[in-house]
Amino acid sequence: MSALVLHDDELDEECYRARLFLSLLGLKARIVAVDVVPGGLQDSPSFRAVSPAGLLPVLRIEGQEICGAGAVLLALAHKRGNWLPDDPAAFAQVAHWLHFASGPLRPAIAARRASLFGGGEPDAALQRQGEAALRIMEDHMAHRRLDGGAWFVGDTPSVADIALFPSFALSRDWGVDHAFYPALRRWMRAVRTVPGFVGMSGIPEYA
Repeated sequence: MSALVLHDDELDEECYRARLFLSLLGLKARIVAVDVVPGGLQDSPSFRAVSPAGLLPVLRIEGQEICGAGAVLLALAHKRGNWLPDDPAAFAQVAHWLHFASGPLRPAIAARRASLFGGGEPDAALQRQGEAALRIMEDHMAHRRLDGGAWFVGDTPSVADIALFPSFALSRDWGVDHAFYPALRRWMRAVRTVPGFVGMSGIPEYA
């Protein structure tokens, strides 16, 4: 694999997805810092030349720039390990949760950004939508535990777990009480045990 370059904001949840997965895969990337708040560098001409839509993270892999967390995770998973299942039914489930992370889970990401960088509490509607998405995840993992499953899909961690993990792990930043999500707490502890796990500011360290 050619040298990897990651355009990254260390406080950004989406960028953490890329950093986490790189670490779990045992891969190193040269980091190019992009100061989003307060710098606004994601809108600079130099960054837009790399990521025309201003999306972070951006990973340079195999001589091309891949923009956005979901695309970065897929590009890395295709190169290394068994993070994408071969079984068609399981692959479809992973695809479902990747879409969930980029769709219904967006309000949770936005609520965190509003709380940390917006100068106040997130909009009530945004908060409700974010919590509703986390509740869907909680219900899924509660059912998975009844079936003996520890991961969102299958018997081993997958790209689905990496795509979903940061939004729950960082949700206390926007006022979510993890005590109301026991299944996700168990799952979060399991993710933390995967070799190569790295955290970031805001992720609890409780066992």
